[in-house]
Amino acid sequence: MIAEYLTLINWENISYLVITILKIVGISLPLFLTVAYLTLAERKVIAAMQLRLGPTEVGYKGSLQPIADAVKLMFKEFVLPSASSKVVFVIAPLMVFVPALIAWAVIPFDEGIVLADVNLGVLYLLATSSLGVYGVLMAGWASNSSYAFLGSIRSAAQMVSYEVSMGLTLMSVILMAGSMNLTDIVMAQQGLWYCILAFPMFIVFVISILAETNRAPFDLPEAEAELVAGYNVEYGSMAFALFFLGEYANMIMMSAFTVILFLGGWLPPLDIPIFNAIPGVFWFFGKIAFILFIFLWARATFPRFRYDQLMRLGWKIFLPFTLFWLVLTASVMHLMGVA
Repeated sequence: MIAEYLTLINWENISYLVITILKIVGISLPLFLTVAYLTLAERKVIAAMQLRLGPTEVGYKGSLQPIADAVKLMFKEFVLPSASSKVVFVIAPLMVFVPALIAWAVIPFDEGIVLADVNLGVLYLLATSSLGVYGVLMAGWASNSSYAFLGSIRSAAQMVSYEVSMGLTLMSVILMAGSMNLTDIVMAQQGLWYCILAFPMFIVFVISILAETNRAPFDLPEAEAELVAGYNVEYGSMAFALFFLGEYANMIMMSAFTVILFLGGWLPPLDIPIFNAIPGVFWFFGKIAFILFIFLWARATFPRFRYDQLMRLGWKIFLPFTLFWLVLTASVMHLMGVA
């Protein structure tokens, strides 16, 4: 009887499922570790720029500080405000963290090393990056706090504003590559990276992802001076940690997105033997580290924008400029007989 049931099992599908789960774990665990130590890197980089030491007490030169912070947050009490909408209040942190995690399904780390090599990878990434705003809105509304709600409204307006310029920038890249598949976009940059070919769009995209992830100098949804920490003011313990993890995971994901679109993904900067000998995965993560450094550098360097300045930059400067560049790209490619 057991032998008959065993013959009915599709072992090929089961093995595929097991391999997929192992791949997901292989992506998720290093991502969690990277998110934890990105917080330490941020504190160390900003401290160095401000002539301070940063964390030094826990572990060798503060190397265990992220673990200490995680343990502290895990043992803190989770407070549920009595006036809040309980279910939405609990779900909101997950809505911020999960989209930043599932976006990695289509990110190619090297040629052939990708969980799901879909043809609409750019559209998938744009959709998942947009989902985070729902978690922020849910957190602000469910907290039943004026400060939290104002922070969430600011975040929604900010993310929608800069997604427009991001979308037009992506359309320019898609036109040049002739594909929405992320692997194809990387391979199209073998001769020349798009950060050189479309340098203004690279700058616009980097500034847009700073605004999209609510990072300084565009951290208005969390402006401590006027909003007392913004949409997550009522959260503590691991719920607050999920917001924190979601923000930093989104930073890493957006950096990977930038590397794929403009910095040639896993491709080396020059086609010479010494560079080609280095595995593409190392080039890929090295470039991500460079974009992440820009995030930290911007926070340590620039003062926070006023809200009207933020909106003016998005709608009156970036939108017309990206639209002009899109038309220019399409015109040049048509004249060259490419499109």
